[in-house]
Amino acid sequence: MTTRRSMIASRSFAALALALALVPSAFAVDIRVSPTGSDTQPGTLVAPVRTLEAARKLARPHAGREPVTITMADGTYYLDQPLVLTSDDSGSAGAPVIYRAAHEGKAIVSGGERLDPLDWQPWKNGIFRTQVPTDLQTEEIFVNGERQILARYPNFDPTAQYFDGFAADAISRERAARWSNPAGGYFHAMHPALWGDFTWRITGKDAANAVTLEGGWQNNRGAAAHERIRFVENVFEELDAPGEWFLDDRTHTLYFLPPAGLDLAHAKIEATRLRTLVEFRGDAARPVRWVTLRGLLFRQAARTVMDTREPLLRSDWAIYRGGAIFFNGAEDCVLVDSFIDQVGGNAVFVNNYNRRVAIRGTHIAKAGASGICFVGDPRAARSPLFNYDQVQALAAIDRTTGPKTDNYPADCLVDDCLIHETGRVEKQTAGVEIDLAARITVRHCSIYDLPRAGINIGDGCWGGHVIEFCDVFDTVKETGDHGSFNSWGRDRFWRPNIDEVNAWVKQAPELPLLDVVQPIVLANNRWRCDHGWDIDLDDGSSNYVIRNNLCLHGGIKNREGYRRTVENNILVDGGYDPHVWYANSGDSFCRNIVWTDYRPANMPPPPWGEVMDFNLMHVSDATQSTPATRLREQSGRDEHSLVADAQFVDPERGDYRVKSGSPALALGFVNFSMDQFGVQKPELKAIARTPLLPQVKTPAPIATTRPAEPATWLGARVRNITSEGEMSAFGLPGVTGVLVLEVPADSVLTKAGLQKGDVILGLDETAVNNTSQLVAPARPLSHGQSMTVGISRNQKAMTLKIVP
Repeated sequence: MTTRRSMIASRSFAALALALALVPSAFAVDIRVSPTGSDTQPGTLVAPVRTLEAARKLARPHAGREPVTITMADGTYYLDQPLVLTSDDSGSAGAPVIYRAAHEGKAIVSGGERLDPLDWQPWKNGIFRTQVPTDLQTEEIFVNGERQILARYPNFDPTAQYFDGFAADAISRERAARWSNPAGGYFHAMHPALWGDFTWRITGKDAANAVTLEGGWQNNRGAAAHERIRFVENVFEELDAPGEWFLDDRTHTLYFLPPAGLDLAHAKIEATRLRTLVEFRGDAARPVRWVTLRGLLFRQAARTVMDTREPLLRSDWAIYRGGAIFFNGAEDCVLVDSFIDQVGGNAVFVNNYNRRVAIRGTHIAKAGASGICFVGDPRAARSPLFNYDQVQALAAIDRTTGPKTDNYPADCLVDDCLIHETGRVEKQTAGVEIDLAARITVRHCSIYDLPRAGINIGDGCWGGHVIEFCDVFDTVKETGDHGSFNSWGRDRFWRPNIDEVNAWVKQAPELPLLDVVQPIVLANNRWRCDHGWDIDLDDGSSNYVIRNNLCLHGGIKNREGYRRTVENNILVDGGYDPHVWYANSGDSFCRNIVWTDYRPANMPPPPWGEVMDFNLMHVSDATQSTPATRLREQSGRDEHSLVADAQFVDPERGDYRVKSGSPALALGFVNFSMDQFGVQKPELKAIARTPLLPQVKTPAPIATTRPAEPATWLGARVRNITSEGEMSAFGLPGVTGVLVLEVPADSVLTKAGLQKGDVILGLDETAVNNTSQLVAPARPLSHGQSMTVGISRNQKAMTLKIVP
């Protein structure tokens, strides 16, 4: 299916492609660059210049007046400084400026330097060492084009789920006693709830071997470091495994333990220097226009993890505004048919004002942070807040619809791109990240092997995005409580307390759509998340249309939000997770095929949403259609929904279209294409992976899980948290507890401050995982002693003191 928004975007970018195609093949200005050239030469085929900066200077007098092409011969171009393009370097629709490789992928733009010659000498334990230039400062070394391992503990283990190896004692006093001077090292740890990660720079250690640290600002929902999932790197004494290296910048000595079989004497050794390789430096008043980068290979941009510290509204993210390719104030500029390989931070960052920027046919692999980011200026938002716990009074909220300024990306495109194995350094990252932007289209992309979400939308500002025909899988491999698609909508209207939002929206119904002014469309995609949801609409995500998606494992989660339409999707081996909704949410769930009943976590009494009906619960080999009684009991709707065999065409090969005569068709379900997911460019399609298909051969049992039976504790009614969905709903991924259902007004618990909806996690120093631990043990309350109760309220930890 093609949406109207998609058609408009297609026409816009088709116009761009047509304009480029109409440029004469005999370019008016043809500038040649070669690594063996000289900047004193005129830039011709027989006398090329050596640097991109020299080519840029030759191009500027002609830019925008006549077509200009800068053709780069095969070889590596080591940049002294980023190539910076300003409005004075702009082309025009009829006369674009194109930087292109003579042969696709053979012109390499590097932010590093080659360390040559090096005099490697054996040191000890298989380690070699060599002197390097005195000004070398780097955190990444490449050997024959491959990034090597900064000396670390524990050692690199690609089979480990987190950090390629983790250990609880990473910075223990016992471990630190081995280190003579760990200053300059790094300590990495996951968030205790696995909502991302943190990095600290080691500044030293004290006489008792306690490590001193600075940093930990990379996550916008800060907390203590995870007690087990942690590691250290860039510590000399931890250099003990093949592929590890360490640079002693005091003696300018590089140490390396080469892998078996490496001919170190003839190896190409490179070190990163620059963070940014190409920068489009314009603004709304003077944009960089009509410049294309085509067929280039970008490598060796430096790590930026310690500068990832800017919070993004009330999402869980912090961001570093930079990337190997950095667009700022660009219009009608294109990155096409290129490869961004093993850069240390974000591969592409589209920052603040940009219009009609396109990234097409491009391969991004092994980036240290995110693949492609579209992030606007938070000052463009009205009534912005920056942390989950921040709130404001209703009277203080600006009620004007839409953005305050135009300083944000809009009408941009990511098309036919292969993005994988990003997040090699930072885990709070995504294949494509969208924040404070409007009308971003992500189409025909294959995105996989990521620590967190494949595509993440951090807020509702300002909607209009279209995600279509993408193939996103093997995600959320190191974090938790996310999805292959993940979003938040903690916009002006949102507060952690659902009852407060209900009251606000009853008073001011326009609130939910003040920021997300246009619908966000997810259509014709294939998703698979084995560690969360295939599609996860989290806190406040509103104004979504989710249509024609094939979800292969995790199903669809809609936490609280407004006006979400979920229709004509197939949720293989899973179901719909309504989680927790607002009153009068306006949600719709119709004509979908599911495998299980609904999975509510803390839903209001039925009926749910605006409409939920004409859905089919698939049971293999069912001989007849029967009413979906369980769905109807849950939702208070689903009057026409059925339990039946959907009669798929060829599910073992991933074809989940239904056959003619399927009861799903009678309910209004419409088949959609199963062969258009992911990249279409032949060169990318040949190397792109596809997801593992589920093997659901036996009849799937209809789930009948119901909330646990309540118990009574000191007069309060309580029950167990029973599912991962409930853990997520209460902000407790991986943590069980006891939910408070009702507290008598005159009880000692009310006096202590316990409220309905609190989750009890502990009494005194003892964890409470279920009601039996809460109710059965004798407690000191009857002896006149006080008791501390650890709770979580609106995803925030608190301690109450009970005094009889």
